[in-house]
Amino acid sequence: MSGTDDELDTPPAPRRRLVLEIWLVLGLSLARSGVYSLIVLTDRLTEGSLGDQTATLNPSLSDRPWLDMLYQLYYLTFPLVPVALALYLLAPTIRKAARRLGLDWTRPWRDLGVGAGLAAAIGIPGLGVYALGRVLGITVEVQPAGLDATWWTIPILLGSAVQAGLLEEVVAVGYLSERLRDLGWGVPVIIIASSVLRGSYHLYQGFGPFVGNLVMGVVFALWYHRTRRVMPLVIAHTLMDAVVFVGYPLIPDAWLQTLHLA
Repeated sequence: MSGTDDELDTPPAPRRRLVLEIWLVLGLSLARSGVYSLIVLTDRLTEGSLGDQTATLNPSLSDRPWLDMLYQLYYLTFPLVPVALALYLLAPTIRKAARRLGLDWTRPWRDLGVGAGLAAAIGIPGLGVYALGRVLGITVEVQPAGLDATWWTIPILLGSAVQAGLLEEVVAVGYLSERLRDLGWGVPVIIIASSVLRGSYHLYQGFGPFVGNLVMGVVFALWYHRTRRVMPLVIAHTLMDAVVFVGYPLIPDAWLQTLHLA
């Protein structure tokens, strides 16, 4: 590592403390979602065929628009607290932690280009995996945008895409990779751990999304370990979710049926 990288690292913590820290951060965020998804999947499997069931993302939470907006803002902001916590624990300041993970705008055009390329490379085949899962009956029908149409619907959906990009890529890739590296884990094992975690919290959608996100996790974790930059991954994830959240409701139902997306 270069001198600059050394300055960004915090002094090594005792191994037991690092392990506890990892479990606390994950327990407040993605591991908690993974356990919840496993419970939901168990519920779905014991209820009937996955192909006959539906999962709604970004659902409306009140029939009063102004109150619904408050609910949405609440669920947008508080899941970002574990992101701030992970950054806080990685370095003396959040700014230094962001630099350690490559979560900055020092290479904006390059990061945007890489992010867009990754989004296309992962997102397009991902739709195929979802469609195949629907045909095989191992994936539920996912409704990406359950919000009523109001003036704040699109901003909230875009905010949800940004939040998911930050939470999943900073915690599941950047933070987890750095901490497991501090524990002395090898790169292949770190990549497997990161990708399995990513797949776990998508189990509520069925086995197709689990496999798709497992593959996505391998690609993203491998990219991070080669570049030590998480920003392109945040951009890629945000772009994919934004296209799905905002664009999906605009697709005619006949097209969705033909493509086995509904």
